[in-house]
Amino acid sequence: MRSHPILEASARAGVRLGLNRVQTFLGVLGEPQLCAPAVHVAGTNGKGSVCAYVTSALVAAGYRVGTTISPHVEEVNERIQLDGQPIDDARLVDLLERVDRARREWVEVAGERVEALTYFELVTCAAFLCFAQERVDVMVIEVGLGGRLDATNVVRSVVCAVPSIGLDHTAELGPDLTSIAREKAGIFQRGVPVVAGVLPPDAKTVIELAARRLGAPLWVPPQLRREPHRDGRWTLHTPTGRVGPVRLGMEGVHQGINASVAVGALHQLRSQGFLVSDEAIATGLEKAMVPVRLETLAPGLVADGAHNADGTRALAAWLAKRDRPGSRILLFGMGQDRDPSEVVAPLVEHFDEIVTTRCSHPKARESSELAHILAELHPMVTDGGSIEEILPEVYAEAQETIVAGSLFLAGAARSLVREGVLEGIEPGKGIEQLDEAEE
Repeated sequence: MRSHPILEASARAGVRLGLNRVQTFLGVLGEPQLCAPAVHVAGTNGKGSVCAYVTSALVAAGYRVGTTISPHVEEVNERIQLDGQPIDDARLVDLLERVDRARREWVEVAGERVEALTYFELVTCAAFLCFAQERVDVMVIEVGLGGRLDATNVVRSVVCAVPSIGLDHTAELGPDLTSIAREKAGIFQRGVPVVAGVLPPDAKTVIELAARRLGAPLWVPPQLRREPHRDGRWTLHTPTGRVGPVRLGMEGVHQGINASVAVGALHQLRSQGFLVSDEAIATGLEKAMVPVRLETLAPGLVADGAHNADGTRALAAWLAKRDRPGSRILLFGMGQDRDPSEVVAPLVEHFDEIVTTRCSHPKARESSELAHILAELHPMVTDGGSIEEILPEVYAEAQETIVAGSLFLAGAARSLVREGVLEGIEPGKGIEQLDEAEE
């Protein structure tokens, strides 16, 4: 389901950080956020991947798992998952209507404004209600923005994880890594174990101090191996030893770090009585998948949700280890809240051409504006207009096309491929194919 009138109405409330509204409303719903222990995951990049690895391993171990992610790539259903699968439309509509009905009653009693819950808060409450109804054994919860004031920061955590911290959402979280790390560390709870990824020194110091202050045991995977073995498998460290060699369901050197954080979290769960074998962990790591994380959508077409400088640096590292197949084009689009030059800079040397585009998301930046800004970085920059029109053309022209800059853009490309817009077209064979494909 792409949208719903209840969600569209709540979206008008914008983004409002704070816990008072959601805590009060969850009390009205009967405290569903306390229905099961939670693995709570914050961070700048890698949150979704860590949640996928943890969820997949717990499902392989036989547990009933409720997972929330944010944002979704194609459909809202992705935000509420049972055993790693998005709930269906009928279930989502029922949950939204139940939550909205309770919200309206709450508004009448409490005198709150009709827009008392934001889009994210409403979906988060719906997720908790779903998990309570399903009596899940454990929840895997991805933070939406920051951590300390995020609507998810109401759960009873048994493990907290922070795979990465970088400069992103500075308007909401603060201008530097120290400020941002402090917001991420706001999910830590007294005595609850914390697993962190490879963090910048300033951020690492904040995380260490926050964990120490709360008596929360902190584990960081050692940096002994940053790349897979020659056969593509990884040996991952745990708090008590190693797991592997194992294959990962997602590509990229950065996935080794994400998987290490997930394995650390799973071992912390094991120490608390969860029965998660090494075999279940290996199975979970191999089966885990998150859309548009270096996902091959078609031969010669890869979509990646990289939308900040840290994300594009990870994408650049992946590209650097691949043979260049001939002409390689970056199909790039992004939102209005970031510096395009900063995001694209790590990618410039890996592409013969950059084509700017935009999807239908209301916050997408105009492709013409992006082309003007990026012209200073690369000698071949073209304004491609909408993703619907330009994707077939770029795909026909380039031997390899990479779609990046926004999760929503990558999701739009994924939807278009599933709808068949590239049918009859081969990468790099020329745009004259388009007329033949239409015939």
